[in-house]
Amino acid sequence: MSSPRPCSIAATLAVVGEKYSLLVLREVFYGVCRFDGMVRNIGAPRDILAARLRKLVDAGVLERVQYSERPPRFEYHATEAGLELRGVLHLLRQWGDQHLMDVAPVTFEHSCGADLETVPTCRSCGAEPAVGELRARFASPEWTAQGRTVD
Repeated sequence: MSSPRPCSIAATLAVVGEKYSLLVLREVFYGVCRFDGMVRNIGAPRDILAARLRKLVDAGVLERVQYSERPPRFEYHATEAGLELRGVLHLLRQWGDQHLMDVAPVTFEHSCGADLETVPTCRSCGAEPAVGELRARFASPEWTAQGRTVD
């Protein structure tokens, strides 16, 4: 059996690809950083939510910050790596608003006053890539877009 394609998407999904993991990040980005608030807003079973929080902390996406000594209580805050996932959540929200919802449950207003629309752009020229303008370049010569070249 050959090994699967090396893939950053697969590696990312191993960390944040579960529904409740992404919903934890949503809550942290809304400012809900305590376990009980997350349970209330997400609706996840407490044991599953605790497991997702541990996984996100272990992966360096969130950090536990103690806010009470007696009894010991913690909040969860996004790390730099966690903050970099905001754009991913905005894109998922936009897709859901467009394809799954009759009315967008929430919109985000930028400080300029316009509603936020997240659009992928080229870091170099600032253009939004059109279909057909992107080409995959693989780090390993064993792989192409069609798959492994050597078995």
